[in-house]
Amino acid sequence: MHRKLVVNIGCLANVRPQTQLLRGAALSELPLLNNAYLFLEDGLIAAFGSMQTISDELWANEIIDAGGATVLPAWCDSHTHLVFAASREDEFVLKLKGATYAEIAAAGGGILNSAAKLQSAEEEALYTAAWLRLQELMLLGTGAIEIKSGYGLSVEAELKMLRVIKRLKANSPIPVKATFLGAHAFPELFKNNQQAYVDLIIQEMLPAIAAEELADYIDVFCEQGFFSVQQTIQICEAGKQYGLLPKLHVNQLNSIGGVEAGIALGALSLDHLETMTAQDILLLSNAATIGTLLPTAAYFLRMPYQPARDLIDAGCAIALASDFNPGSSPSGNMNMVVSMSCIQMKMLPEEAINAATLNGAYAMGLGDSCGSISVGKKANLIFTKPINSIAYIPYAFGANLIDRVMINGNFL
Repeated sequence: MHRKLVVNIGCLANVRPQTQLLRGAALSELPLLNNAYLFLEDGLIAAFGSMQTISDELWANEIIDAGGATVLPAWCDSHTHLVFAASREDEFVLKLKGATYAEIAAAGGGILNSAAKLQSAEEEALYTAAWLRLQELMLLGTGAIEIKSGYGLSVEAELKMLRVIKRLKANSPIPVKATFLGAHAFPELFKNNQQAYVDLIIQEMLPAIAAEELADYIDVFCEQGFFSVQQTIQICEAGKQYGLLPKLHVNQLNSIGGVEAGIALGALSLDHLETMTAQDILLLSNAATIGTLLPTAAYFLRMPYQPARDLIDAGCAIALASDFNPGSSPSGNMNMVVSMSCIQMKMLPEEAINAATLNGAYAMGLGDSCGSISVGKKANLIFTKPINSIAYIPYAFGANLIDRVMINGNFL
C-alpha cells in the first residue's frame, strides 16, 4: 500500500463527506477547508482535515508540501468529440466572412467534412492524435472525460472511432466514457432516404457496437436539419435495448421537442440548451436529467449563451463541459469553460466549479468516484498557483493558474 500525505494546503475545495447531484441553490454551496491536509492511499482519497487536527497515525511513504496552494478536484468534462482526423480552421475563416453554421453544413462542410476526413484516416493515426490531445487536457486539469463518436457516419468508420476510444479508455490514467453518436448527421448517400440511415444505425451499427462492448452511452443530434424528435426516440429506444443510456444533443439551434423526448427516454443528460423555452426549463427542472451547458461552443459560433441563471433558479441540475471538437469548440480547456460560464452566463464561481466537477462527474455516471474531495474517490486533483480566493480562478480568465495536476495520486 502506497500512502501520501499532502500538507499545508491553503484551501481544499469541494470537500464533501457524501455526495449527490446538485441543483438549484445547492449548486452555489462549495464547501472549503482552509489550512488543510489530504491523505491518499493507492491513488484514492483516504482522509482529509485541518492541519491542526492531523494525526501521527497518518503514516505515509511520501509527504508532499502543497505550499499554500488551493487544491480542488480535477475537471470532469462530460461532453467532447476528442477523436477527429483534422482541424477545420478553413471553416473558421468562412464564418468570419459571414457564412453561417447551417450554410457551411449545407455545402458539405461541418460534420460531413470531419466525417470524410475520418473515414480515410488510419486507426493508428487517429489514436495517436487523440492520445496527445488527451495528455494536453490532463495538464489543463481534466481528470475524467466523455468522448463521442459521430465523425464516422458509416458502420466501418463509426466502429473505427469507437475502437480508438476503447483504446484510450484502456490506456488512459483518467476515466474515459464512450458515447455512440452515429446519429450526428445524415451522410450524403442517405440525404434523400433518412429512414434507411436510421435503419443502418439500428440494424447494423448497434449490434456490432454491442458485440465489441464499444460504448457506454448513445447520443443523437436532435435538431432541425438533422434528426427529428421521432427519429431520436427510435434510435434511443433501440440503443437502450443494448444497455446504452441516452446523452443527447438538444436545443442548440431550435426548440423542437428534444427536451421533452429526452426526459421521457430517461436521458442521463441533455446537452447544449442554447435555445430554451419556459416550458423546456420547467420540464428539465422537474426531471432527474442533467442539463449540460457548453458555453465555448456558443462563444465560437457567436450564438446566444445558454440561460444558465434561469435554469439554476428553476432548480435544474446543471453541468459544464467543453464540447471539444474541430468545428464549433476547438478547445478542451475547462478553465476557460468555468470562467466563461461566470462572465457570460452569470454563474457564481461556486456554481461553475461544482458544475464542472461534481455535476460533470454525475453526467458521466462517475459521481461515486470523481468530482469532489471525498473519501474513496480518485485523487485526481488540481494544485493551483498562489491565489487569494476560489473566485480568482474564473476572474483571471487569461492566466494559467494550474501549478500541478495529480492523477491517481501521482503528479503528471
